Amino acid sequence: MQPSQFTDAVQAALSQTPRYDIAAYYFLKDALDFTVKRISDNNEGELRHVSAQELIAGFRDLALQEFGPMASTLMKEWGITSGDDIGVMVFQLIEEGAFGKQDSDTQDDFSGGFDLLDALQSPFLPKHKHAVA
Repeated sequence: MQPSQFTDAVQAALSQTPRYDIAAYYFLKDALDFTVKRISDNNEGELRHVSAQELIAGFRDLALQEFGPMASTLMKEWGITSGDDIGVMVFQLIEEGAFGKQDSDTQDDFSGGFDLLDALQSPFLPKHKHAVA
């Protein structure tokens, strides 16, 4: 997909649901690329479909890598607080032809799993040591 086509898809998604910051969509595309590469690297270079939970994990890992302790704050500013938000954006981009999907993929696949904001904050919280009596 050409960059201008992706930009058009993002603009169309934003015109329908201006709930997320434009930067969130571009980060989502980067997170998908990051996740595809990681899966390919772990699968002897072979490409395969990325599951919703794999994409959420890749999204989290890339956010931690790119933004460190500010990741959760930035995601909140962009309107992303859960895997459900990622699913909404993914399916907006699917509807606009920017992303593909398998027939079995649903937006509900992005529900559950881990708490995204907690996963972005917890690596930076102080570790509590319990006092030994």
